[in-house]
Amino acid sequence: MKVSIIAVIGLAGRCLAALPVIQDYSKPSLNASQLRIAYNGPNGMSVAWNTPNKLWRPTVWYGRDVNFPFESAIGTSTTFNSSTNWDNIVYIRNLLPNTKYYYRVTDQPAYEGDFNRPENFYFVTAKEAGDHSSFSIAAFGDLGIITGTTPETAQIPDTFYSVFEHRSDFDFIWHSGDFGYANDWSEEEADGIFPNITGSVAYTDIMNSYYDQFVNVTMNTPYMVGPGNHEAECGVATANPVNCVAGQQNFTSYRHHFAMPTQDQTEGYAQNMWYSWNYGMAHFVQLNTETDFPSAPEHVYSGPFGTSGQQIAWLEADLVAVDRTVTPWVIVSGHRPWYSANTNCTACGDAFESLMVKYNVDVVWFGHVHYYERDTPIANGVPDPKGLNDPTSPWYITSGAAGNVEGHSKPISPLPTFVEYVNSTSFGWSMWTFHNSSSLTHQFISSETNEIMDEATLYKNHGLKW
Repeated sequence: MKVSIIAVIGLAGRCLAALPVIQDYSKPSLNASQLRIAYNGPNGMSVAWNTPNKLWRPTVWYGRDVNFPFESAIGTSTTFNSSTNWDNIVYIRNLLPNTKYYYRVTDQPAYEGDFNRPENFYFVTAKEAGDHSSFSIAAFGDLGIITGTTPETAQIPDTFYSVFEHRSDFDFIWHSGDFGYANDWSEEEADGIFPNITGSVAYTDIMNSYYDQFVNVTMNTPYMVGPGNHEAECGVATANPVNCVAGQQNFTSYRHHFAMPTQDQTEGYAQNMWYSWNYGMAHFVQLNTETDFPSAPEHVYSGPFGTSGQQIAWLEADLVAVDRTVTPWVIVSGHRPWYSANTNCTACGDAFESLMVKYNVDVVWFGHVHYYERDTPIANGVPDPKGLNDPTSPWYITSGAAGNVEGHSKPISPLPTFVEYVNSTSFGWSMWTFHNSSSLTHQFISSETNEIMDEATLYKNHGLKW
């Protein structure tokens, strides 16, 4: 039986381990669940949640106090084949920047208990573009609901707990692909990880369990996301997703579940697959490394999600429009790396790298490879001789070590010359801190110990004096 939002929110820190790893969603509760928020335009937020039935008037009540004086426009309530619930999404606009708002949603359970008080449901809007104040973000890829391949080793990854414990240290989360690992259900079923759940229903149970497990963070912390290969495929013992159950392929669950700031960026396009947003002194760009460019790795069975060439044209238009006097830092992410000591997506590099160099992107980071790797700044295969001291090439990071059923990846030996550091034994996540217009620090944090396993600072002279 599904754990209610009250129970999930009522747990703190490592006590979350008391929850079952995979829950049975055949009889979901009546309450709103899986609350998640995201930035939506300069002064907007999206609020999303799930219910077992369609909501005819999904609504958010919100305000700067718990009296909730404002009511949103009516949102959408959608589902898809094989889903056991409905995704409800509401967009709120004309909010004040960098301001705390309290909220409640349609079908949210009545407030009761210490952890379900009205003041515990809130979001903080984005800093205005050009805000000079320092801030930090959390970033990672490839977070599943279990990290073992036997019942003895199945567990909730420590990253859930570590991010929860650090949630006051960063302003938002950036998760660049691969959520829950539900498409591995057939292998997990064969290993006996959830013997009482059979067939493709396990896919839905894994995804719902993943989102319920993370709600104690996503209900208050903007959760910015991007597509990965595990959102394109489903649980069969083959790489060919054509044989999958409808609704468990072609990013269906991902596109229904999230509400990223895409609807105003490209005419006729609102699919969560590529987009950008500003926050304070930085411009952030999420790429789709799976489809919608020549020889894209998932293009045979997934997409397209735009017209021919649309993503590349959008990306160049987006980068050329950045005002570096307002947002000097430009940070780009895609799921698959084109620089790595493990698996490289050559087609991704062919499609995107020239624009990273042309528009002087500062940082490019990836997931997909299940370890942490810090590279030196590099362009067209050539390491930048300046290293992190005002390079002209993008700095590359791979942060795919959040934890999942497939375990760690292993680097090749010897390491490529552009690789500075690899950790292929610890589960962990990244913390990026934007100090000012010229200094940016990256840390890799162990999920098991909260220890900083690696740290480096990039200096870039953006021609500004702050």
